[in-house]
Amino acid sequence: MNTSAKESRNSVSVAKRGRWPSVCNRLTGFRLLNTCLIRDSYYKSASGRKVVENDRTEEADKVAARITELIEEKTFSFTPAQFISIHRRLFDGIYKLAGRIRDYNITKNEWVLGGKTVYYASADTISDTLNYDMGQEREFSYANMNIDDAIRHLTRFCANLWQVHAFCEGNTRTTAVFMIKYLRTLGFKVVNDVFAENSWYFRNALVRANYSDLTNGITETTEYLERFFRSMLLGEEHDLRNRIMHVDWNKVEDGTHSQSANHEVQSAKVGEELPPKCKNCTLEEMAVLRMMHENPSATQKEIAAEIGKSERTVKSITIALQEKNILRRVNGKRNGYWEFVDDSI
Repeated sequence: MNTSAKESRNSVSVAKRGRWPSVCNRLTGFRLLNTCLIRDSYYKSASGRKVVENDRTEEADKVAARITELIEEKTFSFTPAQFISIHRRLFDGIYKLAGRIRDYNITKNEWVLGGKTVYYASADTISDTLNYDMGQEREFSYANMNIDDAIRHLTRFCANLWQVHAFCEGNTRTTAVFMIKYLRTLGFKVVNDVFAENSWYFRNALVRANYSDLTNGITETTEYLERFFRSMLLGEEHDLRNRIMHVDWNKVEDGTHSQSANHEVQSAKVGEELPPKCKNCTLEEMAVLRMMHENPSATQKEIAAEIGKSERTVKSITIALQEKNILRRVNGKRNGYWEFVDDSI
């Protein structure tokens, strides 16, 4: 059995492209996502920058519908071409340079950094950097990796992809859509709700994952991005407030100058963590467990179709979970259901 994520990254299914009847029902959430991402920051460069369209609401609605369509399509290839295609389809007719890699260097004043900027990839290295980052991730195997390490690795890849900032505008939304589709190939049932409700947090977490200031005791950290991913993938409840990411947060709160990533806010609401048994599960095992948690009567065929794996793979996973004493089958194959041992999930 090949449990590597490499196989799922390279497999592409075919779906007809068309209008989706659920688009209108999702516009409210996606409008929030787009409006927040456009609102607070402004690119500047020596030359070449174009003025963003004036009608933000119209742009948000158009891009929202396109996000929905892209996410629902059951097609994906883990390549820079796919990344560029997502940007083109999201912003065609909105940004003049949609689907085109930027040819000038940029900086951006970040609120979360007190007005400082992340160092983005140089324009003449963007293509090479995308190829390198995706090549490294494509060759990486999540087989037998526990969920904590897997999420830590995924957030680092996501942060690196965003730091390239391949386009003049729309980098965060493009990264979000690419990651949702990638995570689905890994078996996660990812929707855009967490992105829509916490869009500014997501962006600020990406900033903090790519910024260091050693003179002030600040180093790049994926801790905040990990909280976001754990909320999205595992259903955990974490404090996703933006102000705790600000580089001066602790300075304001208690007069210290230490990095805010090393401190927890007292009012933080942290949900129940997965028990030790499940903490050692692989990504594929977690995807199966979540599916069974939602539908204990699900058959292996239904689970396979939902997470994008073969029935043989699902069967092997369920056997492994039973051997780990995490899962058991009650009342047989035909009319039975899955049950977690000792309420392990």
